[in-house]
Amino acid sequence: MGAPSSTYRVQFTPSFTFADAAEIADYLARLGVGALYGSPMLDAREGSTHGYDVVDPTRARPELGGDDGRRALQERLGAHRLGLVVDIVPNHMVVPNPWWEDVLANGQESKYARYFDIDWSSGKVLLPVLAEDAPDEPGEHFVKVNWRRGNTELNYRRFFDITELAAVRVEDPEVFEATHREVLSWGVTGLRVDHPDGLADPGGYFRRLREHFDGWLVVEKILGPDESLPQSWPVDGTTGYDALREICGVFIAPTDRFDGDFHEVEHSSRQQVADSILAAEVRRIARLVQGVPFEDACAAVAEVMVNFPVYRSYLPEGMRHWETAVQRSKSSAVRALDEQVRADPHGELATRIQQTSGMVVAKGTEDTAFYRYTNFVALNEVGGSPDRFGLSPRDFHQRAANRESGEPDAMTALSTHDTKRSEDVRARLAVLAEIPDEYLAFESATSEQHGISEPSLNRLAWQSLVGAWPITEERLGQYLEKASREAKIKTSWVDRNAEFDAEVAAWPAKAVNEPEVSAFAERIKAPGWSNSLGQKLVQLTAPGVPDVYQGTELWDFSLVDPDNRRPVDYQVRRDLLERIESGWLPEVDDSGAAKLLVVQKALHVRKRGLHGYRPLTAEGPAAEHVLAFERSGVITVATRLPVALERKGWQDTVLPLPGSKWTDVLTGRPATEDLASLLDTYPVALLVRGES
Repeated sequence: MGAPSSTYRVQFTPSFTFADAAEIADYLARLGVGALYGSPMLDAREGSTHGYDVVDPTRARPELGGDDGRRALQERLGAHRLGLVVDIVPNHMVVPNPWWEDVLANGQESKYARYFDIDWSSGKVLLPVLAEDAPDEPGEHFVKVNWRRGNTELNYRRFFDITELAAVRVEDPEVFEATHREVLSWGVTGLRVDHPDGLADPGGYFRRLREHFDGWLVVEKILGPDESLPQSWPVDGTTGYDALREICGVFIAPTDRFDGDFHEVEHSSRQQVADSILAAEVRRIARLVQGVPFEDACAAVAEVMVNFPVYRSYLPEGMRHWETAVQRSKSSAVRALDEQVRADPHGELATRIQQTSGMVVAKGTEDTAFYRYTNFVALNEVGGSPDRFGLSPRDFHQRAANRESGEPDAMTALSTHDTKRSEDVRARLAVLAEIPDEYLAFESATSEQHGISEPSLNRLAWQSLVGAWPITEERLGQYLEKASREAKIKTSWVDRNAEFDAEVAAWPAKAVNEPEVSAFAERIKAPGWSNSLGQKLVQLTAPGVPDVYQGTELWDFSLVDPDNRRPVDYQVRRDLLERIESGWLPEVDDSGAAKLLVVQKALHVRKRGLHGYRPLTAEGPAAEHVLAFERSGVITVATRLPVALERKGWQDTVLPLPGSKWTDVLTGRPATEDLASLLDTYPVALLVRGES
């Protein structure tokens, strides 16, 4: 089984089941999709809207339709020549679950004791589940304690700081077989592997998985701008955050008006995470360091993880990343830590520090620094680099060519269930980089009237408001509650600040209805549409396997989850698609139908198979406003930096086309090299050889 031509991601929930997904199979086929890409389908906690809290990996989730529903879905997809790609969660399970209950009942004598990563040195499993004023409750093999003790005393590994998600020792062959037997029996097209950085030995896991699965295999590995996947992993590529960074970046104008010291904010955020919510993990690792005082070992372990230049290393691969972290660290015990890790790169000390560094980086950077450093939040994305402003077409072409030659079947994405904001929000916010003074004047004026007292949240709030406009007070309020608590500056999930929480909760009602807000949102709407269409066409036709996140075939102005898991109205999309199939050329307007046109045409072209990568260069006074490339006789043309272009126009700028006759499949018209004519209907064009 090869890679699908494209995927369409859906979020299974109790209100969107296997049967509901089967009902849209015909729509997806008409759209041009190659495979349905579903969120986790194994049995999860009752009511879960995401499915990553797996409770039983031995059966399809009954709430979604169970195994009968899963088989019916695959049959329906097959009837429409669509594949199925499934998201799997090898790192953790939700507790309690039947295996966990057996462990609590029987302790180390349980047949499942080895399934979970428990430190049995204290003899009992610590369960931080009691209210603040409740006394400890011992059981035969566990002790229930105050919930606040979890972050410092927990003795089982978990998913980040979520105590209810206990880590699974999938490196054990018996555990691997027990947790993968069911999903591997389904015969799916592809697997998306969640959170590989939490595994003890990601490379070993993927090699074992590949022995049992010969389909398309992509991994949720977050790569830095100058990082690549370990060469020894037998996978097809990542889930596409690296491509997201590059595709969005090429539509952002370079500017220094939003500059700040991101790395200082990032470092302090990581340090706070290591010292607080992940202190239990740090202390467990420190106990493995020999020959140094415990507190010194704690300081060294935390500092090295805080200083990682990437999420984690995979020793002995990636030794340079480990060396960088060590060189940046000054704690007295770092030398001893380094020597012991190098002496046994596959040992428990090296393994645990690598597993945990990714947690420190992710929680410190994505879930803290990105909510604190808010100068220009279009760059604050998973895998993003807020200190790298924009990407030149030349650099984009080089990276795209590298993907084509090295990982042509890697997934590419613009929106996911984990993105901080949707692709269309980022596309609109990218406009701010072209008009920084105008935006900063707007933010200053509106802040004088209705500012939030904490400056970084204030900046985030105004950008989120104009980026997601129009947005309800309720949605914006829920987002700002999450943002303020993730930032951990004046309030947090653990230690609430009632006065500040009330201020944040009251803000949307004051700001949403301000005339200045709607006026500014209207100002950036049209150029935002241009950026949206441009980045979408580029993603769908560039190297890699493009994913369309549910509903984003129309404009989607969602913020971070759970906002991006709201129900999708497929009837609206069916009706618009039917009109497009009849030859309708929609205006670029609030309906988003123009984006649906771009998605449908590009996905159908994509199914023909696109190979190779040839950059094309425009000539003339507005040449910098074009991103163009050719693949297998298909040419992509996208407008970039539309505000500056609007001021000066295309003038005599042309895009020399190889060969004689080309047709723009978006409009059905013969293509011309004159960009003013080629792009007079849409800010993008998709050209194929020959006449209409």
